[in-house]
Amino acid sequence: MAVLPIIIAPDPRLKVVCDPIKEVTCEEAKLMNDLLETMYAAPGVGLAAPQVGVVKRIIVVDPAPKDRARQPIMMANPELVDASDEMKKFEEGCLSFPGHYSEVVRPSKIVVRYIDETNQTCEINAEDVLATCIQHELDHLDGVLFVDHISALKRNIIHRKLKKSKTHMVVK
Repeated sequence: MAVLPIIIAPDPRLKVVCDPIKEVTCEEAKLMNDLLETMYAAPGVGLAAPQVGVVKRIIVVDPAPKDRARQPIMMANPELVDASDEMKKFEEGCLSFPGHYSEVVRPSKIVVRYIDETNQTCEINAEDVLATCIQHELDHLDGVLFVDHISALKRNIIHRKLKKSKTHMVVK
């Protein structure tokens, strides 16, 4: 396993729509494990392949609290099968937007179908934090970022701050 470099916004690679995969091969399984290692090292609770520059429909999540055992979920070609009408607001952050957070409203319960790391088709019922995390990562696969769910004013402030910090990193 390897820790991969995470793309920091603003970057056009984060706005790309990812390609589905035919099956989880050894290459995709390795990518899933690398994504998990990268996510844990960051640290984060979810990571999508496009955040490391891979245009494949693959995500990993693990919203388990740090004081509990890890509960990683690796998904290829995840698709939202159902979502509740009940909405819930959570403060979201993103490894591609370090240090920036905002409240986002999403369905509180979802059902997702996906292919796991062993190439088995699975379905998961998720709610609350897990549902939010999965939806956040699903968005990445379609080039949608959590800041796309907030006001243009807040989004522009975050983008300006990230551009400024990227400029300072290059200059140093």
